[in-house]
Amino acid sequence: MPRASYRELFTRPVLSWCAVAVASRLPVAMAPLALVFLVRERPGGYALGALLAAVYVIGEIAGAAVLGTRLRPERARGQLAFGLAGGSAGFLLLALAPGAPSAVLAVGAFVAGAAPAGAAGGLRALLQAMVPERAVSQAMSFETMLNSAIWSVSPVAAAWLALGVAPYTPMLLATVLLIAATAGLWLLPAGWQAEEHEPGNGSKARVLARAWPAYVMGAATMCLLALAEIALPALLEQRDFGVGLAGPLLAAFAVASAVGAFVYGLRAAWPGRLATQSAVLLVGVSACVTAVAVTPSVTAIAAGLTLAGVLQAGALLTRNLALRATLPSSALAAGYSVMYAAVGAGYALSGSLAGLLMSLTTASNAILAGVALTLVLTAVGLLGDRSAGRSGHRAQPSVIRAESTPVSGRSDAERAH
Repeated sequence: MPRASYRELFTRPVLSWCAVAVASRLPVAMAPLALVFLVRERPGGYALGALLAAVYVIGEIAGAAVLGTRLRPERARGQLAFGLAGGSAGFLLLALAPGAPSAVLAVGAFVAGAAPAGAAGGLRALLQAMVPERAVSQAMSFETMLNSAIWSVSPVAAAWLALGVAPYTPMLLATVLLIAATAGLWLLPAGWQAEEHEPGNGSKARVLARAWPAYVMGAATMCLLALAEIALPALLEQRDFGVGLAGPLLAAFAVASAVGAFVYGLRAAWPGRLATQSAVLLVGVSACVTAVAVTPSVTAIAAGLTLAGVLQAGALLTRNLALRATLPSSALAAGYSVMYAAVGAGYALSGSLAGLLMSLTTASNAILAGVALTLVLTAVGLLGDRSAGRSGHRAQPSVIRAESTPVSGRSDAERAH
């Protein structure tokens, strides 16, 4: 099969998918930093913001695990629309009641995270069904670049709106975007083609569990992003820099990640197993984040975050490629949702740890503790992958390629993310 190029992705259906993806994911990308800014002026604001961000991600975990794994191909549009509308209601509560008791804000954060979480696996699976089979891997790289662009805009938007307008305005923007994404689903196919023999719930659970090393790697990847987002404003304040620099610094991280994703997708193969690639890249990102935590220079912080972004992109891609290589095509949508829950768990673990430690020690020490957690998870995932290989699972080649799917190139029953 000839290798596809990125040019094959620029079609009207894929561009419509991009619009829906941006509208549905920008609120997710803004939410953690926006929650910190929403309450930072209250007593113990940074710690409360970190805990609210963790509650938000716990909601994402629950939503992805419960809703994402139950998406039905023939009813995908309705299910996704219901979830996105529910997320807009959660953000609206946060926007209208920024001074409410912490418990009320926690409810809003949980609903905003949980309701739309099932869209993650559905939209990714739909994108893969909308492109020719040979271009699936390029589509995954393109999606990573799009996500990086979203993450580059979101911190700037959240910081500018919260500091320049009002702390609750990022929540209003998130509400409007999710409503627009709900309407935009009707520009996409209603669903996707189901396999003739879908596994039952028990069988599907066993199939999904087989990919646990990839999920652990995903959790490790997201730990570092949580550190960068949640602890960075407090670190800048600790170093006597303006907290408004958090937005541009995180934007640089995201832009660098887009560059890294593009470069990684240009090659057909990289040395080593996918899990080994993930582990090496995560160690590199950990080293960069460690440098960010201990350096006193804002220039060095910017350089460390930029290099971390380049390496982070490869870690994101290798974890998704490993998941695709492990699971049958019938379980991919559910697998992506479980991965979403796993990376959310990594975010929640690191965010909760950072929030707790920032109330007890400095932001730099909190970041170093999160790096240690990341390295532990990376080691567990790598050992699990090697153990699975020894126990009889076939080693997957580290080749970026379109693997067989049951869905043909542009059928009428393609999925909507």
